[in-house]
Amino acid sequence: MKIILRIIIFSILTIITQIGGVIYLLSILLIKRKNRKHKLKRVITFITLYTVTTFLIVPNIAPYFGRKKITESSIIQSHSFFYNLTNRNYVRPQLNKIIKNIAEELAAKHPGIKLIYLDANFPFYNKFPLLPHLSHNDGKKIDISLIYKDPTGKLTNNKPSFSGYGAYAAPTNSEYNQIKTCKNRGNWQYDFSKYLTFGTTNKDILFSKKATADLVKIIVKQREVGKLFIEPHLKNRMHLKSKKIRYHGCQAVRHDDHIHFQLK
Repeated sequence: MKIILRIIIFSILTIITQIGGVIYLLSILLIKRKNRKHKLKRVITFITLYTVTTFLIVPNIAPYFGRKKITESSIIQSHSFFYNLTNRNYVRPQLNKIIKNIAEELAAKHPGIKLIYLDANFPFYNKFPLLPHLSHNDGKKIDISLIYKDPTGKLTNNKPSFSGYGAYAAPTNSEYNQIKTCKNRGNWQYDFSKYLTFGTTNKDILFSKKATADLVKIIVKQREVGKLFIEPHLKNRMHLKSKKIRYHGCQAVRHDDHIHFQLK
């Protein structure tokens, strides 16, 4: 049972953080069972090693794998510290520059509004899956938040869920409902992200059609950007015409809680 438990812990930590499983095994090897209070010491050792590795070692090794930690600033920010803590904030250097360009233009058009990102990529190895995503495995992809406004109509950097996912700008009764279509086809996972909000907040904020449309237009005009995914009803609602705006397919999850874009 102990071996099975360790395999489960190793797998979970690897899936969530990429490096956590290896550090977990290392902490077990460093602190032997014969040590007094070995369980507590293993936890402390794991936390210490993981923190040092994540924030001091990984950012310096990742460039050898063609990845760079997203450069945060007054206009670029992760929605949650979770994405920094779990090493899900790495992209190719080219994408890092594009993110900066997009954020600068967004801030110039809408002063005070930041580019808020969600899941990007892990720091090491192409094709290493960043679950639950299907394609965030090569440093070329990133998810960013939609833009919202408060009840007075003022734009805000607040978001409606703690994770940044699962709180939808759903289709109205007069809009095409791709979600219903996919679920009727048997794609049960299509709105699974509603279970990944980790709680909702800022329940009074509303989706900003204009500001989000401005953000999408800034993204797709970047020459290096190849594709952008957003739900069809939002594309129509915001009157977006770019050929780079694609439908991601029923095999994925719905994209009316975030925007996904990627390099060519």
